[in-house]
Amino acid sequence: MLLSLIGSTSISNQGELAAHLEKEGYKVTQASISRDLDELGIIKNGGYYSLPKQAEALSGFGAIVLETAGENLIVAKCDSGLASAITVKIDAARFPEIVGTIAGDDTIFIAVKNREVQKDALAKVTEMFG
Repeated sequence: MLLSLIGSTSISNQGELAAHLEKEGYKVTQASISRDLDELGIIKNGGYYSLPKQAEALSGFGAIVLETAGENLIVAKCDSGLASAITVKIDAARFPEIVGTIAGDDTIFIAVKNREVQKDALAKVTEMFG
């Protein structure tokens, strides 16, 4: 969610970021936001948070944002036109946790077997795309 917000909204401080996250239903603290920004490599550019340049170069598919939706679904957001190529790569990996994928233009639905394996699938897809 942090990557999505920072990629789509001009945010200049952690207070603004916390307000946006709380509006989306996330309970956060300044300390957790600070740690997450550091872990994700998010930097300030011109007074506003921006996505790290190396994230795009590592994946080769641009910025990819993953979120869970319910107990059996992961939703991936990517640059326009890349969802199909990303889905092909996920399917080729044959992760046992993943039942199937559906690609749109910039959104991918990744169905997983159950709630118990959802986190494992999320971690594997995240690792795959840097």
